[in-house]
Amino acid sequence: MSDSTVTEPEGRAQQTLPRTVTGEGDQRVLHRLRTPRRPRLWFEILLIAVSYWTYSLIRNAVPEQKAQALRNADWIWTAEHHLGIAVEESVNRAVNSVTWLIVGMNYYYATLHFVVTLGVLVWLYRSHPGRYAAARLALFATTGVALVGYYLFPLAPPRLMNGGGFVDTVTVHHTWGSMASGDLKHMSNQYAAMPSMHIGWSLWCSLTIFALASVPWVRLLGLLYPTATLLVIVATANHFWLDAVGGALCLAIGFTVARLWYGALPYALPRTPHPQGSLGARP
Repeated sequence: MSDSTVTEPEGRAQQTLPRTVTGEGDQRVLHRLRTPRRPRLWFEILLIAVSYWTYSLIRNAVPEQKAQALRNADWIWTAEHHLGIAVEESVNRAVNSVTWLIVGMNYYYATLHFVVTLGVLVWLYRSHPGRYAAARLALFATTGVALVGYYLFPLAPPRLMNGGGFVDTVTVHHTWGSMASGDLKHMSNQYAAMPSMHIGWSLWCSLTIFALASVPWVRLLGLLYPTATLLVIVATANHFWLDAVGGALCLAIGFTVARLWYGALPYALPRTPHPQGSLGARP
């Protein structure tokens, strides 16, 4: 009896010990994953390349529901008329009358969306390594939410509407500026206008530059970038105003994801990771 009385508590203690150690180990792993560290160049290049390839694959794999996309476009256009903001056609035709301006906007639409975003990522990597991973997570989460929007709400851009009166500026001026015009339309889902990632990504770039840049005129350019992008996507008839609202909402969700994971907004984290990898913004 005495032997069993002595060994039973010890046995229970031995049984509970591995659970405690395992729990602490899981917490350490989670804490390590949530702690900003200096990014590795080879990994970031591979991650961005694979992520963009995956994004393009999923976006273009979404069924091109033409009839539904056109109905949704009519609904958006009607809603904007009720809201008194349906001026996209007027902007499109007015800017299209100035050839050099609309041609420049076509190329702006085709290139800066990628060039500026990659440029900001490179700048973050080099100058703000402690904030890089959190900012990158916000951008990736924003894009992931957009993929859900493309699937659930197929939407034709204004220039593909039936009888909308919009000018497809890429086709008219024979410029390369849209994945939904010319030969490029066979490589991309034409009915993925909602939400606008031109706005989502440009707002991400703008907030990042404004929050972290030290040169006043650079911060000003950061603020102007999404404004110019909004004018371009409307003038080229690639998006409605409400598509831009959708892009901004996706970005809000993206920053929320980063905030929940890292315990702080990307710009509130330390500029450089702590040598031991501890999180400066969290006790």
